[in-house]
Amino acid sequence: MSRDLWTAEDAAAATGGKAVGDWTATGVSIDSRSVMAGDLFVALKGPNFDGHDYVAAAASAGAAAAMVEPGRAGDGNAVEVDDTFEGLNALGAAGRARMGGQVIAITGSVGKTGTKEALRHGLAGQGRAYATQGNLNNHWGAPLTLARMPADTDFAVIELGMNHPGELTPLSELTRPHVALITWVAAAHVEFFTSVEEVAEAKAEVFAGAEGGVAVLPKDNDHYDLLDRRAREANCSRIISFGGHHEAEARLLSSVMEENKSLVSAEIAGERINYTLALPGHHNVINSLGLLAAAAAAGADLLATAASLESLSPVKGRGARFEVRIGDGHAVVIDESYNASPAAMLAAFETLMLANPSDGGRRIAVLGDMRELGAEADQLHAELAGPLIDAGIDMLMCAGPHMAALYEAIPDDRRGYHAVDSESLLPRVLETVAAGDVVCVKGSLGSRMAPIVDALLAHGAEPSA
Repeated sequence: MSRDLWTAEDAAAATGGKAVGDWTATGVSIDSRSVMAGDLFVALKGPNFDGHDYVAAAASAGAAAAMVEPGRAGDGNAVEVDDTFEGLNALGAAGRARMGGQVIAITGSVGKTGTKEALRHGLAGQGRAYATQGNLNNHWGAPLTLARMPADTDFAVIELGMNHPGELTPLSELTRPHVALITWVAAAHVEFFTSVEEVAEAKAEVFAGAEGGVAVLPKDNDHYDLLDRRAREANCSRIISFGGHHEAEARLLSSVMEENKSLVSAEIAGERINYTLALPGHHNVINSLGLLAAAAAAGADLLATAASLESLSPVKGRGARFEVRIGDGHAVVIDESYNASPAAMLAAFETLMLANPSDGGRRIAVLGDMRELGAEADQLHAELAGPLIDAGIDMLMCAGPHMAALYEAIPDDRRGYHAVDSESLLPRVLETVAAGDVVCVKGSLGSRMAPIVDALLAHGAEPSA
């Protein structure tokens, strides 16, 4: 059931704008194509669009009002502001200010969204939990997320992303997290950085708004010491480390990896706990330690949060599994199509290694280019050859100019097919996948690997146990 979120008076006070009409909004939207009845539509401007051109469409879709520049509301309800982007930020700041619960911010080179969803799942039974929708984690998504946040939220899990230096600082200052969790630092978006250390510096900007709060950091990461220093310089009141390192405060004691889950024993805040994580792979186990440490730091029940991980479902595009009908049998499709980096590829290889093909099936990696890797892109792709072979992957089918470097680096007997793009690869995948196979599809968003997943699922799919 929808609840009131912003009145005309509240929105005007938050933004310093002028209310037009007497209205109440139950949501906030920046995209006229997805406006829900009762939304406040924010008419943002971009380099190639002007949201004011879609105010009428938003109203037709049921928007309660629009945030617009003066004089551009037409005959509809509105809050008029000088700059709609600044207005959205002001609305987000007001949403954050009126919320009295705990705010957990999550960033990292890999694992942000999956960890965010797992934490949302774990906190849902312990109060009113709220989290970033999808990956709305940038300079538009973060204030939109805060503007949508109900005032009576007990736990908010806010994902913050960046691909350039300086982007996280204003987002953190807007979010003002009580707990700031960095999942990992690795080569991602390095096209815009001179080194991975610069990436670490940029991730550490998440502490900008966390003064007096808790930093949760990956102890096993090469850049832990840098992150620790930056957290202390930002006056975080406490630093909690997590990982397999013997000095980690949230420490992995042991784990048993199965195809669809992990059995974990850990010591967190001095308490030994055993739990089942409904996700395979060492990377997911380590991320679970970070999210449990963050939950405990935010005042949640540690044991209840850990117990919830047994019923966790993988996120679409980030590990969701499906069984698809192939002839008289089935194949398993692992959907990792949303994004990719070298570290994320290694994690996907491990997941595929843990999978068990049936009836003589094969482990097949269907990969698209990893984007934003700069001048070292071909080398970083080629360096995946060893891990791919070590993971027991039987066949590589891939697309894109950089994936050609990996294709050439593996033995002939592992080569399935290389295409110039995912569209050209798709029919070859469909004619290759057979009953018993386990297929992992992964690539950066710009590589457009999701249509390959969709085509495989069109055979008839159901979630894999």
